[in-house]
Amino acid sequence: MTAISNHRCVLICQNRTCRKQGSASVLAAFTRLSIPGVEVIGSGCLGKCGNGPMVLVLPNTVWYSGVLPSDVSMIVEQFLLENKE
Repeated sequence: MTAISNHRCVLICQNRTCRKQGSASVLAAFTRLSIPGVEVIGSGCLGKCGNGPMVLVLPNTVWYSGVLPSDVSMIVEQFLLENKE
């Protein structure tokens, strides 16, 4: 039961507009990193077209827009790993 509530997921939009804006490279950058307890998923449209590449972190519902591959390590370090000891 607590395992589900602790499950974190990073969704990276792979729909048409975000892909044109480089979301495949962002997904690849997240996939290359080992993030304990976090699942990385290429998703369909996240409904924020034109602001991409879009990244959504669940269950916190934290949005990142205009993400570049060079932003990924900062997102991981400052948000995804902040509570890790």
